[in-house]
Amino acid sequence: MTRPAILVIGGATRIGAAIVTGFGEAGWHAVIHYGTSAEAAEELASALPSAETVQCDLADTRAATAMVEALAARLPDWRCLVNSASLFEYDGAEEADEAIYARAMQVNALAPARTAQAFLAHATSAAGRTVIQVTDMKIANPNPDFFSYTMSKHALSATIAMLAKGAGRAEDRVYGLAPGAILASHDQREEETEVSHRLNLLERKTDVDEIVAAARFLATRAMRSGSTIFVDSGQHLLDQDRDVIWLAREKARGQAGAGADAA
Repeated sequence: MTRPAILVIGGATRIGAAIVTGFGEAGWHAVIHYGTSAEAAEELASALPSAETVQCDLADTRAATAMVEALAARLPDWRCLVNSASLFEYDGAEEADEAIYARAMQVNALAPARTAQAFLAHATSAAGRTVIQVTDMKIANPNPDFFSYTMSKHALSATIAMLAKGAGRAEDRVYGLAPGAILASHDQREEETEVSHRLNLLERKTDVDEIVAAARFLATRAMRSGSTIFVDSGQHLLDQDRDVIWLAREKARGQAGAGADAA
């Protein structure tokens, strides 16, 4: 193995798959973690010059850390770990769903914290090691929707500075990558993204390739450890009362009502 290696947890689909593809095409050996998306993971691996897949249920913290330790034992130049897996289930500020909360905190916060700790304890790379925790612009622009999810992303964000100061070696880097609205999510139709994904300061859709470019930049280790990059066309600088899914639907209803009044 002469290629630098990257493990993308949650790398079989959505943003994780885009990050896998970007690094794989740039000459890295991509390790694609999946939970239940075996077919998507294998198809992605077969399309890249050097890739493999690993399966693990992130609800099992011991299995997740064992997966990292096993990879560390056989990857001689493991430079980067990206924690991209995420559960995005709805509950609201009026009443948190305890089951959703437990799943969100396990998969979105505890599992990435533990896999990062295992990576920094066991992985080897002469070029240095980098952890990228994928958070969400909601850590700066929260709203009442997806209450437990948002709590879990705030918890994950807190790990970045703590790991940067207290885990691994001085030359290691731990970063946050905070996307805005990138892909259709929850019960959203693709055509709805044309409105909802432009509800940011630049009034433009942020492309998933921008997330990939940010991840590749962070992997160069050029920023101070503990830093977070927001890739959201300025959405985190706003103060939005609801998730953009509902803001866009409210806007559409208002436009429809105005049209009816004009008629």
